[in-house]
Amino acid sequence: MRGQVSLSRRGAAPFSAFERTIAWRYLRAKKAEGGVSLITTISFLGIMLAVAVMIIVMSVMNGYRNKIFEIMMGTQGHIFVYTSQLEPDQVEPMRQRLARVPHVRSARSMVVGQAAALSNRGGDASLAIVFGIKPEAIREIPLVAEKLVEGGFDTFGEGRNGGNEIAIGAQMARKFEISVGDDLKLLSFSSSNITPFGSTPRSKLYRVGAIFEMGLADYDGAFIYMPLEQAQLFFSRGDRPDYIEIRVDDPFNTLPIRLDIAEAAAVPVLIDDWKDKNKAYVTALKVERTLMRMILMLIIAIAVMNIISGLVMLVKNKGRDIAILRTMGASRGAAMRIFIMAGAAIGGFGTLAGLILGIVFSVYIDPIQDVIQWVFAIFNPGERLFDAQVYDLARLPAKVEWGEVLVIAGFGFVMSILVTLPPSWRASRLDPVEALRYE
Repeated sequence: MRGQVSLSRRGAAPFSAFERTIAWRYLRAKKAEGGVSLITTISFLGIMLAVAVMIIVMSVMNGYRNKIFEIMMGTQGHIFVYTSQLEPDQVEPMRQRLARVPHVRSARSMVVGQAAALSNRGGDASLAIVFGIKPEAIREIPLVAEKLVEGGFDTFGEGRNGGNEIAIGAQMARKFEISVGDDLKLLSFSSSNITPFGSTPRSKLYRVGAIFEMGLADYDGAFIYMPLEQAQLFFSRGDRPDYIEIRVDDPFNTLPIRLDIAEAAAVPVLIDDWKDKNKAYVTALKVERTLMRMILMLIIAIAVMNIISGLVMLVKNKGRDIAILRTMGASRGAAMRIFIMAGAAIGGFGTLAGLILGIVFSVYIDPIQDVIQWVFAIFNPGERLFDAQVYDLARLPAKVEWGEVLVIAGFGFVMSILVTLPPSWRASRLDPVEALRYE
């Protein structure tokens, strides 16, 4: 009949002010009025905490990953050209040719070897990774030259065969309780001294001339730098380095530069890059990040499920109101949209609150870490909650990636809408006659 025009046709268009007002009134309704404010609050808090936790965890993982890559690429080259197939007199001309390749920042000869480090002040032997490098080149490594906590490189490389001065990490210095000017014994198992009683590992006392702290416990506790000539002698390399270490403008795009380097080398040589050299580590970080993202998204999905229980109870409590609206002309779609908006509002505001909480926590993670450490120290004097030897890093880094934040926000909001569909569809199928039969 002409007089019976539905509300949605008479000015209550889809998602109109009328439908939004009803949805908002249902969300604010007290328990005595048939509302489910407690479940609504729990749903809101669950979504907020789930989204915040995901942003915080992913930001810390991104910060840790970036810090690892920063230190990894700051202490070693980006591309490595091995010189085992070259004659000693071919190395330096090749190094000079490679240094002129476009997008190459530097090319330096390096020797790397493993040794056991011992101190006469006691402590167990420590496995060390020894880098042989030219004195002028070590000053070009920011994470070494700019992270000195004691000493310097003024006399590094001076003396016969490069001298006997080395630079060690702060963790190693603390372990052996040594400082600049003290001696450290190194034993090489790849080279040996011949004695009347047979061959013995080559050993030598070196003077500590500099102590650096990169911020990564594994590196600060194992890395040692010594002059290139001394490393060639100590590890029995002769006059040839192990490889030419190359640093480029974009370490994450090394493939085209590797092709140019291979062409500039002019002879067959083995070439790899930092991703090949640290393949297991890089793969582990990538897999860990992907799995953690999936787990945290499942946590958000579980938190969003609370909306279903709240809407089911809301539909049950508001059955009479729905029936009255239907008799007044509201369509099935209007009834469904009212409850979709109610559920989406819970999810949307919960997601927004979680975004704010997670971003604020990630941005101010340093002072928050200090407060947590201060509280922990009150109950555990002399202990550190964030021990660098346990977590590798002395500080928890965090880096907010805004693209990832948008993905998290979108996922939380979309899931909030999807879970509203079953109870909203149930509300739209409610028969007004059955709902009002006993009223």
